[in-house]
Amino acid sequence: MLFQSSIRQELTKSFGATVVVLITIVLTMMLIRTLGQASRGYVNPSEVSLVLGYTMLGHLQTILTMSLFIATVSTLSRVHRDSEMVIWLSGGAKLLDFWRPLFSFAWPILLLIFVLAIWVWPWSYEQSQDLKDRFEKRGDLERVAPGQFQESSNGQRVFFIEKNLASDKEGKNVFIVSNERDRQTITTARSGHIEQQNQVRFLMLSNGQQLEISNTDHSLKLSEFTEYATRIDHDAFAKNPPIARTTSTWDLIKEPSLNHLGELSWRLGVGLAAFNLVLISLTLAQVNSRNARGRQALFALFIFITYENMVNLGQNWIEQGKMAFGPLMLSVHLSVTLVCVLILWARNKGLGTELNSASLFGSVAKVSRWAFQTKKIVP
Repeated sequence: MLFQSSIRQELTKSFGATVVVLITIVLTMMLIRTLGQASRGYVNPSEVSLVLGYTMLGHLQTILTMSLFIATVSTLSRVHRDSEMVIWLSGGAKLLDFWRPLFSFAWPILLLIFVLAIWVWPWSYEQSQDLKDRFEKRGDLERVAPGQFQESSNGQRVFFIEKNLASDKEGKNVFIVSNERDRQTITTARSGHIEQQNQVRFLMLSNGQQLEISNTDHSLKLSEFTEYATRIDHDAFAKNPPIARTTSTWDLIKEPSLNHLGELSWRLGVGLAAFNLVLISLTLAQVNSRNARGRQALFALFIFITYENMVNLGQNWIEQGKMAFGPLMLSVHLSVTLVCVLILWARNKGLGTELNSASLFGSVAKVSRWAFQTKKIVP
């Protein structure tokens, strides 16, 4: 009991500190990126916190996976480095006995990672995209900042409006340039206001003139008006068709297209990768005093990045029809599990002390390279 409680206690401290550091780093990077999008007009400045929250929630499973891997590697490496492993092994413990405190600590985190990847990820991504699409498809008059020229949502008109501070639906000194197939129209008016008819919004202009320039014979037509109506928000109420990232996991299973299978492989792969990385951390729990102290951490980071890239690469291969769903999941995830179990069993029996992290990575690389070279096409 003392053995398991001491390991779990150190894992908890290391995991908590790692999560705080990674969330702070990722949150800062996401904030800078979101503020940049808001300055370019892709995100509503008043909704930056919502977009940041949804984006952060969508990347939380990757942060937890990396934090769990770093915590287990650093804890087990310290046990080896400080010779605590020798004490535990001398007291009757075996290498495989470490999997009990390791997974008793990790299983709630692994379950949370699966939940985040399977259910929370599509919901958070959909909410974030809805906020961006709603701001992108906002009304033409709302897109205009006072005293600035602004392009409309469909890219066919340019507006200049001095908004009335008393009402956002009224403006004065309106200037509109509209490009159509055969003509260009320049409209100016002293004032304008918005009216809605049958769920369609119109910009009603008062006391202005309109100049039409033909693109075929370059003829000019000038007209004056007292009242003039022009439709705005042609596609403001249109909603983008759903994509694989915003589709629920159950719908991905019911409609197994290439894009859906690729997205499903990524969602399941995130959870399976987190499980395998815990096993890999146990195989990496060796310290060679002749090597540099940070070499183990750099190699662990290299393995994490490589594994995550393999999951993303497998998703692209499935979407392109170069590999089937089943063979990819077996070659990328099951092969890693089997190699880790083999190494741990051999080292526990004393049959292969030379089986270390280098041999693990080499074995996984060979199996994955063979699987990708077969290029099994989806029937």
